[in-house]
Amino acid sequence: MSSNTTKRTNSPTKTTVEEVSSSKRRRHQDHPHMAGAKAAKELSVNGHEKRYDGELRRKYTEVENQVISHETEAERIVDSLPVHEVELYLPTSLKNVLFCGHLVTDLDSIAGAIGAAAFYGGVAARASPVNSETQFALDYWKVDTPVPIEELLNERPDAGVCLVDHQQTSQMNPAIPVDQIVGVIDHHALQSKTIVTDKPIYIDIRPWGSMSTIVGHTFLTHSRRPPKPVAGMLLCAILSDTLNLQGPTTTEWDRLMVAVLADIAGVDDIQKLASDQFKAKSRELANLSAVNLVNGDQKTFSFNEEQFQGEIGFAVVETTDDDAILNRIDELLPELVACKREKGLQAIFLAVVNIVQLHSKLLLCGPTERALAQAAFTDGTILNGSGGDGGTLMDLKSRVSRKKDYIPVLTRTIKNGWKRPLDRGLSTVDISELGALQVDPNDPHGKITRVGCKLLHHRSTTTTTDNKHDDDGDEEKKMEFEDQEENPFTI
Repeated sequence: MSSNTTKRTNSPTKTTVEEVSSSKRRRHQDHPHMAGAKAAKELSVNGHEKRYDGELRRKYTEVENQVISHETEAERIVDSLPVHEVELYLPTSLKNVLFCGHLVTDLDSIAGAIGAAAFYGGVAARASPVNSETQFALDYWKVDTPVPIEELLNERPDAGVCLVDHQQTSQMNPAIPVDQIVGVIDHHALQSKTIVTDKPIYIDIRPWGSMSTIVGHTFLTHSRRPPKPVAGMLLCAILSDTLNLQGPTTTEWDRLMVAVLADIAGVDDIQKLASDQFKAKSRELANLSAVNLVNGDQKTFSFNEEQFQGEIGFAVVETTDDDAILNRIDELLPELVACKREKGLQAIFLAVVNIVQLHSKLLLCGPTERALAQAAFTDGTILNGSGGDGGTLMDLKSRVSRKKDYIPVLTRTIKNGWKRPLDRGLSTVDISELGALQVDPNDPHGKITRVGCKLLHHRSTTTTTDNKHDDDGDEEKKMEFEDQEENPFTI
């Protein structure tokens, strides 16, 4: 395993608003920094507020405060970078390779691939189609969408591949041969199904809020200035992964890199960019089917403990309007059960995160999920039902990060000996009742829906009319999630 031998910068320090104001007075009229913190401070009132037309004022947002507080250090770093590119590609094993993110591609995996390819001299690839937030960033910075990894490997079947933003085989595009992986750049924990290689490869994993922060920092430690479009993509990815620098995974390095990249990219209004980006992300959710919402950002985690063996799926939906998603709970719960049945999971969760209020709620599709959630998230509150009998929604309060708030807590609970309740019951859900996934031919975005599914969800027993007819006419069939019948499936 190669070590990163690049230069290290000292731990970032904060600058008070008063020091920033003093620094501004010392600047010359022709100071080269016209974006980033300088732009954020335009129309400043008392160093804490921003003035609009007339007497209208508002307080600085968190991201504006962070950009301003890091102004001095960000400008010092930017000033130290050469204007022209320096041919420095280390490690050399990453030169000319393909940089590819994970399946269910997000902005960090795309921007990280673009940034790493620009730095090491390779080609950015994508593992799956991009979402609306990523497309917004690509359009905003006028960057071409990376080519699918399958196409690039067809053209270069022996090409080396560097994984970015992941290192688990369950999240890797199956077209990538494991023996061609030459590097990993990531910010996630090493958990189940981490890749195993026959020879040492380059590894750069840091506990930061975004993989793009790592790439941006690598540019700086090699005294290289990322091109403006690359800096802009990395900036947007950091804002996305850290929830506008307010998420629990945010580090001081993320805050510093946002300030630096905003300056390099020439961002005049950092808050507007962040707001427009999150709006683009939420717009897509309104048009997604229950299938897309459950599977769109779902990751699987494996366990092999004495009391619990198997895989748990954990999906996350980040939105500015969580009510719009939660109002569809009667669609989402049956889809969770269907997904669980099809993938052979032992449990499945869906967290709906409000990225403005930094608040989340957890959907519970069965007694196993309910029991595990109550054991893990002891301060969570069941919002409907009695918790032990039919509750399907839990308030997780300020927990918003799968990487930091959800999976570590569930893992600790399971490793401490948690096991399913003996009275959890068995499902009547038969594989034939799940219907089939179908692409809507009338939807321009290729929305995937489930057709012919007989699952219905209520807190207790729901009676439905079966579509099949016999000699006696329509047949009434009960779909009871808590009872047992032929071919049961534990939920």
